[in-house]
Amino acid sequence: MVTVDIVRRSGEFGFEATDANGHVIRMDTSPETGGNNFGVRPMQVMLMGLGGCSGIDVVSILKKQRQEITDFSMHIEAERETGKEPALWKSARIVFTLSGKIDEDKAQRAAQLSMDKYCSVAETLRRAGTEITWEVRIK
Repeated sequence: MVTVDIVRRSGEFGFEATDANGHVIRMDTSPETGGNNFGVRPMQVMLMGLGGCSGIDVVSILKKQRQEITDFSMHIEAERETGKEPALWKSARIVFTLSGKIDEDKAQRAAQLSMDKYCSVAETLRRAGTEITWEVRIK
């Protein structure tokens, strides 16, 4: 079983979430809805989880293929539904940017395996109706 503890720490809506290992994420709502920018918006935490999950997959797959990664980054843009409550993620676009001695076909395949097979966060979002697209750029 996984456990997370959440405690209000700042103003009305500033929360800290702590996992069983003591790692902390700060969350808040926007100032327009009563927050004070204490932390990340909860829906953005989901996108961060998508990036972390997929990033771990891609690096792991490429390491097994003896690819030499000297730099790795991701940029995620996403759009939420409008006029709905709750407003789910409608779409998300991920750009993987890698540097090093990396075969482009292997990098493409690693991203595809992550998105289509291994990343549980991607599958969770997809089952909620999110259209996820991605591309790989090798520097």
